Amino acid sequence: MLKNILVAAMAATLATGAFAQANAGSHNPVVKDATAHTTEMAAEGRNSFTESQARGRIEKAGYANVGKLAKNKNGVWQGMATKDGGKVNVALDYKGNVTVH
Repeated sequence: MLKNILVAAMAATLATGAFAQANAGSHNPVVKDATAHTTEMAAEGRNSFTESQARGRIEKAGYANVGKLAKNKNGVWQGMATKDGGKVNVALDYKGNVTVH
């Protein structure tokens, strides 16, 4: 009887772990999606990008001459860049989205 209970408990544990891994998905879309997206508004959240990574992501979105970037209190990297010959204020949120304001 005890052996049956132990076997059932082990089977349930293994099945639960496999199910959790199969449905995990990415909680950070940046990891799965290397393309740069432009959105209307930057999402607030804890940003794990370094300044260098943020600069690269902004450049990948088509901006040039990306200046010094600073992370604001909402976790959004902000700075100046150029696009189509004009200077713009750019921002990069924790999801990797680039915004212009």
